[in-house]
Amino acid sequence: MQLINDFFNWLNGIVWGIPMIVLILGTGLYLQLRLGFMPILRIPQGFRMIWGSRGVGTRAEGEISPFAALMTALSATVGTGNIAGVATAIAVGGPGALFWMWMTAFVGMATKYAEVVVAVKYREVDDKGEHAGGPMYAIRNGLGKRWGWLAGA
Repeated sequence: MQLINDFFNWLNGIVWGIPMIVLILGTGLYLQLRLGFMPILRIPQGFRMIWGSRGVGTRAEGEISPFAALMTALSATVGTGNIAGVATAIAVGGPGALFWMWMTAFVGMATKYAEVVVAVKYREVDDKGEHAGGPMYAIRNGLGKRWGWLAGA
């Protein structure tokens, strides 16, 4: 039993240690640089799109406002774990934890943007014109047959 415990402690050190931190932050920083800091520089344009007026009767049937689309996307992204995680980080780490949350948000914006671009690019449209997508579609359609087995894992 001690051998199994030691193995999982070793594995935990690799998965949640310095290599993972470097990988996550490095990927986010790389994407931020390659995108030309677009997720940050385009924040004002995003606010104009969300709260800008498109006219009362300009929406087609079934179309939602940009604000409603944002709220729907946020409800799928920000969950109870995020809210409890922030409270726990501040309670355990003090106010300095807020600085590190902002730093990870800085690189996380580019990572989330890249994730959404991949999801939109590799989604499929069925016979009824409805969209279907997600990680399994991105893996299957983006990486090809060689990596398709990951979509079923």
